[in-house]
Amino acid sequence: MTWTQNAAAVLENEHVQLRPVVEADRENVRAVAMDPDIWRYFVSAVETDADFEKFFDACLADQAAGRRVVYVITDRASGRVAGSMSYGNMAEADARLEIGWSWLGRDFRGQGINRWAKYLLLEHAFDTLGAERVEFKTDILNTQARRGLRNIGAVEEGTLRSFNYMPGGRRRDAIFYSVLRAEWPRVQQELATKPKVSQLDAVG
Repeated sequence: MTWTQNAAAVLENEHVQLRPVVEADRENVRAVAMDPDIWRYFVSAVETDADFEKFFDACLADQAAGRRVVYVITDRASGRVAGSMSYGNMAEADARLEIGWSWLGRDFRGQGINRWAKYLLLEHAFDTLGAERVEFKTDILNTQARRGLRNIGAVEEGTLRSFNYMPGGRRRDAIFYSVLRAEWPRVQQELATKPKVSQLDAVG
């Protein structure tokens, strides 16, 4: 089986469940996605129902085409959809992938949900898929997401200047982080035990 096939699994622990997105998730995702704060540093803006339809259709299309594995995150405590996160840029021949496209609804920030979702995705990437490198990127202006990535033990690697257009026409400088296989045992321990949950719950 390919990485895309193996990645499309249900991942869960006592805190969160991640499962590949399906059409039936549309309205539950919409219920938490219509918050402009989510999209401040995103490469697409969701301000209207039409924006959301385009965004959600792209999630389904990317998943169907194997470009991404798009996970819906469910908060186990409430049973509600909390947000989404994806695997993308899966270069199986080079044992490299990206975790990103991450966002949480307003009610689910600062509770450790982002922390545990990233834990499950990193665990699956290294222990099941056999990745050697997992990378993350975010807007250089997104100081909260950058702090969150450092707090999970990801290494800041550098900035690719003028990387892409953002809504409104700004050119984003993208800053990259990574975790390597040799670093995973340390990162895994930090994620499992680090007490400062709110600092780990930045998304982007």
